[in-house]
Amino acid sequence: MSDKNIDPKGLIREAYNIENIALPECRSIFLDWAIGVPQGRSAQRSIKALLKLYQSDHPDHPMTQVLTEGLAPAPVAKRRGGRAARIKN
Repeated sequence: MSDKNIDPKGLIREAYNIENIALPECRSIFLDWAIGVPQGRSAQRSIKALLKLYQSDHPDHPMTQVLTEGLAPAPVAKRRGGRAARIKN
């Protein structure tokens, strides 16, 4: 997978080039990148490829933290709301 395929808009690359970028901005950029991952392509695999590209040169960068967090398993959805939540016992 080439760099152009994993980050076609260059969002992640540019995040690493922005001086003094903070964690919230990196999360926002990551979300924009994640929304653009083509259907059928593994986001996990793409994140691993991005980490391979950038992590060694930028281990303490907030985007590295965000990408690492992106590899964590998604939380299990819990039922919220509905009739039972509205009725008091």
